[in-house]
Amino acid sequence: MHELILLRHAEAQPATSGANDQNRRLSGRGEQEAKAAGKWLASHGVKVDRVLCSPSERTRATAELALNAYGKAPATEFADDIYEATPGELLALLDQYGDAGTVMLVGHNPGIERLVALLVEGRSDEFRGMPPGGLAVLHLNGTLEPGNARLDAFWSP
Repeated sequence: MHELILLRHAEAQPATSGANDQNRRLSGRGEQEAKAAGKWLASHGVKVDRVLCSPSERTRATAELALNAYGKAPATEFADDIYEATPGELLALLDQYGDAGTVMLVGHNPGIERLVALLVEGRSDEFRGMPPGGLAVLHLNGTLEPGNARLDAFWSP
């Protein structure tokens, strides 16, 4: 893998008491954020070879809307392991896709923002900087190791 695109799900509707968190839908604003993320990727010529996505409703919708706005993209693979994953768990999952040129992972905080910090800075403690619908494009310097990536672009709606 040469590049990694991390996309946090766009703005979701508020959680309701007793409801399953995985079933939360995107808000109207979130739908627009997801589309804008896809348009940003397309306008910057970012190529996507593989897409991994959490199975939650809000991440599925974010991926679908972003990829539709992006244009031609590969099919999305869903991985239960992304939901509530730590940066280490996300790295273990991504290790399985080392043969792809560029992987886009659509997931949740705090895992997504801490993975950015781990790959770029070598540590993942209490980093806060990935808003809903935010994108980080990382160039991997050979291997998927802590501190071994360069943040090439960051975008937020």
